[in-house]
Parts: sequence; C-alpha cells; structure tokens
Amino acid sequence: MIPGPPPGVRVWLAAGPTDMRRGFDGLARQVQEALGQDPFSGQLFVFRGRRGDLVKALWWDGQGLVLYAKRLERGHFVWPQAKDGVVSLTPAQLSMLLEGIDWRMPARTWRPEMAG
Repeated sequence: MIPGPPPGVRVWLAAGPTDMRRGFDGLARQVQEALGQDPFSGQLFVFRGRRGDLVKALWWDGQGLVLYAKRLERGHFVWPQAKDGVVSLTPAQLSMLLEGIDWRMPARTWRPEMAG
C-alpha cells in the first residue's frame, strides 16, 4: 500500500483548469510559477482538468515527488469558481472532494435538539 500524506499536511487547490497531460515536472513548475508556492515543502497541491472528472495531487514525501490521480466514472469534482489562484482545504474537505461530495456546504444528517 502506498502511504498518504501525514496528518496536518496543508492542502491547496489550484483554482481554474489545469492541463492534465502534465506530470511531475509540469505540475511542480505550475506550483512555483502560478501558485507562488514551493512544491518541495511537504504540502499537498491538487489540480483539476477542464472536464472536471479528473484530479491530480502532487506531494513531496521527503524523498521524492508523489503524484496521485483519480478519475470519477460519473459526476465531477466540485471546484472553486475562481479563475486563478489557490484555495486552502482541510483534510476532511479534501476527503469529501475526492468522493465527489460538495465540500463547500456538506449537509448534516442530524441536528442536536437539546444541549446537555
């Protein structure tokens, strides 16, 4: 099994569509030039293609760059409306995004009725 990022890693979404033909070097360059971040900082950078059904995540694990990819068979990944820049997510929001759930306004299935 491939280990994932450790707890507490910062997650960044690259707003706007990304050319999904890019690999390690192209995405690392985009992190540096377009996002103004260091791709070797240990943070996780997530990119989405124009159609919205494919995401790639780039992460430095201390030894090398790791590139994750996921394609949804139905539906699309919910992405910020901004045309450029970067958006920070919590690990919980990233989990919802990767499941195809709208991470911006998750619906609670219950509401407490009384305190204590």
